[in-house]
Amino acid sequence: MTTDEAKTILLLYRPGTADAGDPQIAEALALAKRDPELTRWLGAHSARQEALRAKFRQIAPPPGLKEQIISEQAARARISSWRRNAIFAVAAAMVALVALVWLWLPHRPNEDTLANYRIRMMKVAALGYRMDFATNNPSAIRAYLAQRSAPADYALTAPLEKAATTGCAVENWRGASVSMICFRTGKPLPPDQASDLWLFVIDRAAVKDAPPAGAPRFAQVNNLLTATWTAGDKVYVLGMEGNEAALRQYL
Repeated sequence: MTTDEAKTILLLYRPGTADAGDPQIAEALALAKRDPELTRWLGAHSARQEALRAKFRQIAPPPGLKEQIISEQAARARISSWRRNAIFAVAAAMVALVALVWLWLPHRPNEDTLANYRIRMMKVAALGYRMDFATNNPSAIRAYLAQRSAPADYALTAPLEKAATTGCAVENWRGASVSMICFRTGKPLPPDQASDLWLFVIDRAAVKDAPPAGAPRFAQVNNLLTATWTAGDKVYVLGMEGNEAALRQYL
């Protein structure tokens, strides 16, 4: 089971219920205990579920609705205007709940949009990752990525060609390999942090709404600012902490 498959299964998981007894959910929960990224995702998902459940508990039926329904059924009377209003009120509440659930639910992991891809890759950069190959040799990075069938014929901007590399990793997005190239800007970093500038490269065909060739597009993803552009058959996402002026130095 992959991490994305586990997330799809755990979207149906309700903490504190018998859901954990389901074999697929149990397998996904076991994977979450071994995968730090999935552990963090599950914690956030569980918090959202609990918030939704709290919202459901706050909804009360209109006063007298139960008695009114019993009375009408017993008398087989025609639906009164009061009951129609009550039904409309309940329906409106359910519509509001559906909207609330939609707002609280995360982006569906099976949507291969550019926005979801960018969010996913920035989570990898921000929440921790395993460097597959640590080196300051750009040629060695390309050779490593090529050996693992990840994009290796990417075109770096002139500033990135001069930036110090620290290594690379191969990520997965909807079955497509993603090359993650790690750089250092030169700023002081904590002892456990090797990079503070990350470039993700994927084949354009793997992202259904990839932008057309042109100037980079900037977007904030949590505490990271990203620049996204298309060149040839590749889509590039560059991310770092800082403002647009700082990120433009590497474009």
